[in-house]
Amino acid sequence: MALSSHVPELGALELLLAVARLGSVGRAAAELGVSQPTASARIKGMERQIGLPLLDRSPRGSRPTEAGRLVVEWARHVVEAAQALDAGIDALRERRDAKLRVVASLTVAEYLMPGWLLGLSEASPGTAVTLRTANSAEVAGHVLAGDADLGFIEGSTTPPGLAGVVVAADRLVVVVAPGHPWARRRAPLTGAELAATPLVLREPGSGTREVLETALQPYGGAARPRMELASSTALKAAAMTGAGPVCLSELVVMEELATRRLVEVPLVEELNLRRPLRAVWPAGQRPGGPARELLGLTRQSVERSPRSRAETGPEKG
Repeated sequence: MALSSHVPELGALELLLAVARLGSVGRAAAELGVSQPTASARIKGMERQIGLPLLDRSPRGSRPTEAGRLVVEWARHVVEAAQALDAGIDALRERRDAKLRVVASLTVAEYLMPGWLLGLSEASPGTAVTLRTANSAEVAGHVLAGDADLGFIEGSTTPPGLAGVVVAADRLVVVVAPGHPWARRRAPLTGAELAATPLVLREPGSGTREVLETALQPYGGAARPRMELASSTALKAAAMTGAGPVCLSELVVMEELATRRLVEVPLVEELNLRRPLRAVWPAGQRPGGPARELLGLTRQSVERSPRSRAETGPEKG
């Protein structure tokens, strides 16, 4: 059955309820985020639609007329029913959206994501998560294309078209095999020396490669790589077999450094190889459902970490 032409739209009824509660069209307009002229025009339009005056207006404010009080009471039931319907639809959407597609850089996927996903499974046991790995440039492309609900990247900036927030801090290190001459080096390696040395590096598009190349720009840029490899595991293996110096995340080589299978080369302080790790999603949207829950878990982890706060600072944009 179609609604009568005398029934106002839901937004107009919400405005009428606010005026009745606050005693003023101006205060009701401010609460609902509209201008007073817009609110006044909407009230007058509702009065024309119903065919009755709904408010008594005076310098002291606005009060419902006798007819207006009846309409306010009926409107309250309508608005409450609409709110219940909205909550029910949200619940259905949450149930439908209990699937989460995540794409993350290798470092985040291998060393941070397992703990975050464990927390998500405890908070929302019914959530089905699909996790893919890619370099940071590819992660951004997947998120922009709508192939993932949430992405995690490495690098100094948020890619165009995406919004993001820092979820962790990381530091790149230069490591070599114990037999390499740099393993016995005591003087810190300068930016010029590092820039002039062919390194074993990740492929172009990786966050690790981007941070290193940015840091070496003041020294003429990075030398042509000795070798390019597509995973952190391959980089570690290359370093341990003596293929040459390797630059990769400290998270990746903690075990190898502790067991002396690899040796960290000291760097001069001005050579900044720290980087934030970010969660990203399409600009203008807000993560919802499981994506919002996962993002909340990552934010809790960075808020608990004094090192993360000190190294990354607040995110902008």
